[in-house]
Amino acid sequence: MNEGKTKSFNIDKSEVYKSYQRVKLNEGSAGIDKESIDEFEQRSEKNLYKIWNRMSSGSYMAPAVKEVMISKKLGGERPLGIPTVGDRVAQGVIKDRLEAILEPKFHGSSYGYRPGKDAHSALRRCKENCFKYEWVIDLDIKGFFDNISHEWMIKFIKHHTEDKAIILYSGRWLKAEVEKQDGTRVERTKGTPQGGVISPLLANLYLHHAFDLWIQKLHSANPFERYADDIIVHCKSKEEAENMLEEIKIRLGKFDLEIHPDKTRIVYCKDDRRKGENDYESFTFLGYSFQPRSFQWKGDVRFTVFFPGIACAAKAFIKKRMLEHFNPKWTQLDLITIAKIMNPRIRGWLNYYKLYCRAEILNLFKYFNRLLAKWLKYKHRISSQFKLYKAYDQLLASNKELFIHWKLGITHRTD
Repeated sequence: MNEGKTKSFNIDKSEVYKSYQRVKLNEGSAGIDKESIDEFEQRSEKNLYKIWNRMSSGSYMAPAVKEVMISKKLGGERPLGIPTVGDRVAQGVIKDRLEAILEPKFHGSSYGYRPGKDAHSALRRCKENCFKYEWVIDLDIKGFFDNISHEWMIKFIKHHTEDKAIILYSGRWLKAEVEKQDGTRVERTKGTPQGGVISPLLANLYLHHAFDLWIQKLHSANPFERYADDIIVHCKSKEEAENMLEEIKIRLGKFDLEIHPDKTRIVYCKDDRRKGENDYESFTFLGYSFQPRSFQWKGDVRFTVFFPGIACAAKAFIKKRMLEHFNPKWTQLDLITIAKIMNPRIRGWLNYYKLYCRAEILNLFKYFNRLLAKWLKYKHRISSQFKLYKAYDQLLASNKELFIHWKLGITHRTD
């Protein structure tokens, strides 16, 4: 690695290679240069040397990111900025360096995009805190990723490191152009694109200073869960929640962030112990709806607790995705191919949404069984409902282990 000693920045080739291995593992689509990971791989030695050489000399310039629109789990769409494969490698180098500095300093209640932390950990803590605290502030920051101040971000980075490579390249990625779907390029004076390798880390750094440190210092008695810009704050009374929400608005406003007036709400965590009333008695966090739920215990005894389960919007999103990946009219498919397409997705949905109220996500797969029945109808041109049900039952009997949810006993054809 003597070659690096003559360069402006001391970047080791092993850092570039490590980042590349992670980019390959994560796969992903091509950026504006239309170069896929497989194509990059064919010239990987030359490509990686070029990235290392330019990053080491300070001449690496961030290419524009390709904007694509993706569906949100809870409805609507959001823009995603796709960097080129090479740029993802370069971002990974700086992300690794900066993360090593920031990770020990981040707040324990920040769960998003951090090693050793995940959404399930945030959901568990949120459930525990809803049991202890009657009131919740469900915060929604309006266009968070699009409104991050570049000036503040660079200040925060410089606060934690003097590494000139981190400062230089972070600034270049913040200002990288966005190529719209019609091919036009747009300069960016604020924000960081969702989809970039380094963007989640920068977002966490921004809210670490704008929110986490502030609430820890001034409101340490109020626990919170933050997953990127999705934030839940717990309070003991409605008055406390109302006052804190006003303080949060002022605090975030100092960093060019605005609370969404229609999506931010104060929620009452109602259960059998709590007899008060409020306009809002449910909220959604990470695809789970927290709300009063009735459970049965020892015969006819029923009780109500404030408890999470898969949100209705998440159910609708999953049904939509099922239909996108398996349309019953695709009669050219065989059953084995359908299983290969759908089982990884079914496993992913099940693993994520089975944390609480497991029966709700399991029952959702009955919709997929209906799609299978329709596929049988189209493929074999079955006109009789009786014959269709008989054909489905025969299919099920001879393939009981084929689909993950079938193994778990979810074989019915209804919603």
